[in-house]
Amino acid sequence: MCGIVGYIGKSNTSEILVDGLKELEYRGYDSAGIAILKSDKIEVYKALGKIVNLEEKVSHNECTLKEDGFSIGIGHTRWATHGKPTELNAHPHLGEYSYVVHNGIIENYKELKDELIEAGHKFVSQTDTEVIVHLFEFYFNQNNDADLSFDLTIKRLEGAYSILLITKSQQNKIFFMKHGSPMAIAKGKNEGEILFASSDAPLIGLASDVVYLEDGVSGVASSSGLTFSTKVSWSTLSNSKQFAQKDGFRFFMEKEIYEQSDVVVDSMMGRLQDDSISFDELDPSLLDGINEIKICACGTSYHAGLTSTYLFERFSKIRCSIEIASEFRYKEPLLTKDTLFVVISQSGETADTLEALKMAKNAGLKTIVVCNVDNSSMTRVADTTILTRAGIEKGVASTKAFSTQAVVLWMMALSFGDIKNNISKEVLKKEIKVLREVPLALKVEDSVHEKCKRLSKRYLHGHGFFFIGRDVFFPLALEGALKLKEISYLHAEGYPAGEMKHGPIALADPELFTIALMPQHLHYDKIKSNVEELSARDSTICAISPLPFDLADDFINTKKTDHYMLEFFEMLIVLQIFSMEITVRLGNDVDMPRNLAKSVTVE
Repeated sequence: MCGIVGYIGKSNTSEILVDGLKELEYRGYDSAGIAILKSDKIEVYKALGKIVNLEEKVSHNECTLKEDGFSIGIGHTRWATHGKPTELNAHPHLGEYSYVVHNGIIENYKELKDELIEAGHKFVSQTDTEVIVHLFEFYFNQNNDADLSFDLTIKRLEGAYSILLITKSQQNKIFFMKHGSPMAIAKGKNEGEILFASSDAPLIGLASDVVYLEDGVSGVASSSGLTFSTKVSWSTLSNSKQFAQKDGFRFFMEKEIYEQSDVVVDSMMGRLQDDSISFDELDPSLLDGINEIKICACGTSYHAGLTSTYLFERFSKIRCSIEIASEFRYKEPLLTKDTLFVVISQSGETADTLEALKMAKNAGLKTIVVCNVDNSSMTRVADTTILTRAGIEKGVASTKAFSTQAVVLWMMALSFGDIKNNISKEVLKKEIKVLREVPLALKVEDSVHEKCKRLSKRYLHGHGFFFIGRDVFFPLALEGALKLKEISYLHAEGYPAGEMKHGPIALADPELFTIALMPQHLHYDKIKSNVEELSARDSTICAISPLPFDLADDFINTKKTDHYMLEFFEMLIVLQIFSMEITVRLGNDVDMPRNLAKSVTVE
C-alpha cells in the first residue's frame, strides 16, 4: 500500500506535493519521491525513509520557487512490495522521457518486462512499476500519440493499480488510471488547478470539489480541464484532515478492519494461479531434506502461526509446531537441520522473534520470515522473505496483519504440499477456489456491524470472557480474546472448547460471558456439546455461527458457506468489530490502548 499525489497549477508545486505526501505517509515510508515537469525538463527528487528526508532534499533546490506559468508534478511515498527500499526502486520511475507513480501491484510485470527488454528497453529498478513507463514509451515510439499510447498501456496491465504519468512529449498533461487502488481527483481553488491523491486528506484546504474514481476509470488532466473515460460524479470535499486520513471511519482500527477485504487481494496477487500457488521469493529447493516446520512468533502473529500449524500438517503433510518466541529463546531448544524455521512478524523488528531467528540461523537451519515490512531486521537475517503486503497498520491492536498472515501461511501450506507431492491436484484446485472467495468473506456486512454494536452494551461488566473454538477456531478464539483485552481492558481468555471440563468450567456463572465460535463445517456437534455444558452452568452464551443455536443468549448469524476457512475469516471480522464496539462504549482509546506499542522492539 503506497500513496500517490499529483498537481497541475501555478502554486509551489514541490511544496504541494511534499505536503500531500506527508498526509499519506501512513500508507508507506520506505522511500519517497517527486517529479516536476517544467518547460522541456523534468526535475526529480528521491529519498529513503520518511518524507522529511525528501523535504530536506527539495528545500535546497530552486524547484521550491514559485513560477509564473503552470507546472505539473507527481509524487509517491512507498511501501515496498517488489524490490528493496532503495533510491533506485523509489518512485517516480523513469523511461527515456516520461515518469510514472503507481500504487498497487502489476501482476504480469515479469512477462511485460521480458517483452520490453527484448525490444531494447533498459530497466534500472527491481520494481513492477517500471514496466508501466517503458510500455508507454514502447507504444509512443510506434505511434507518436500519447493519448493512444496510454490507452494501449493500461489495456496490457493486470493486477491492481492507480497510475499517474507525465511525459515530455505532452508537457501540459497528467495521464491517470484507477483499477483496484484508490484515487481521488479535485479541482483546486485557483483557476486551472487540479490535484490528485490516494485519499482526500492531501486535498483538504486546497479544493472543495472531488471525484473518487471507480475502477476502470482513466483520463487526462491539463490546465484546461479534465477528460474522463466515463461519466464521473463530483462531491463536496470534507473539511477534516483527520476524518479524511481515516477515509471517513471513526478510528484507524475500524478503517483497517474494513480494508482487510482489499489487502488480502494484494497478499494473493501474483501468487494464486488457476491450479497452483507460487511464491516468486521461494526457491522450491528450500524444502529439500525438510521433515519438520517450526514456527516462532509473538502475540497476534503467534495466533496466525498456530492457525497455520493445522493447515501445514493437513495440506503439506509436514510435521509442524509453534513456539512463543520469548520462551523459545531460553529453553535450550533442539534444532536439527531437517527443520525449516519460520518466523512471523508484522514489523519484522519484534525483539524476541528476531533473536529466535538468529538462533536458528546460527544452528544452520533454513529460515523464512513472513513479514509486512521489507528491509526490516528479520528480512535481512532470514534466507527467504515472504511479504504479506498488508500496508501500514496504524491501530495498535492488529487486525489486517492477522488476516494477511493467515492467508499467506495457508497459501504456503498448499504450495509446500504441492512441491512435496503431498496434496492432490483436485484438493489443491478446490482450496485455490476457496482462497479466491476470502475477500468476500472479509467484507463487513452493515447488518453484522450493527448487531455487534447493539449487543456490545450487554457485555460491559461481569468477571470475564471465555472465547472458545476447536481446530483452527481455537487460535481464532485466542485472537478474539487478545483483541478484547488489548483495547477494552476487560479480562478475556481463549480456550480449546474441549478443555472446558478440565478446570475452566469451574468459573461458569451468569457473569461469565462465553463467546462460542461454532462453524458449520468443522466439529460443529463437538463444540455444540461443549457450549451446552457451559449453558447448563448458567454462563451467558454469545454464539457466532451460520446455524441457529437455541441455547444462545445472544446470536450473531454468519453466512452459510461451503468451507470452514471462509467461516474463519467471517468470524474474525465479527470478533474484531465486537471488541471495538465494546471499547467504544467503555470510552477507551481504540487506536492507542494504554501500555501498548505497535512494535515490541525490546525484550
